[in-house]
Amino acid sequence: MSDKQAVEQTVHLYVEGMAFANAAALKKAFHPQSSIIGYYQNAVEWLTRDEFIAAILAEEPAPPGTQPFMDIQSVDVEGEAASVKVTDDFAGMRFTDYLSLLKIDGRWVIVSKLYHLHT
Repeated sequence: MSDKQAVEQTVHLYVEGMAFANAAALKKAFHPQSSIIGYYQNAVEWLTRDEFIAAILAEEPAPPGTQPFMDIQSVDVEGEAASVKVTDDFAGMRFTDYLSLLKIDGRWVIVSKLYHLHT
């Protein structure tokens, strides 16, 4: 598997983990010290991984068998660093996420998520 494919696999894990409220998948996709940042309800939201997962679990998950919407618009990999732009839906809202990933111990993990909530 190429690094680009491995990065995309991490993005799929993240989107599906979010859609189906799968905490284990989200913990695997995100580094424990990652940050999740963006504007939510007209205020800057700056969350830790665990705060983000708690917010996901507080929402109703997608029904089993649902295909979560995900549009990966760009993937840029350079050595152990990668950047991904992906648009996805969660809880009836559409987001564009800018994900920064780092290859740690041979595995790609999200270290930062900067998001835009479409209105």
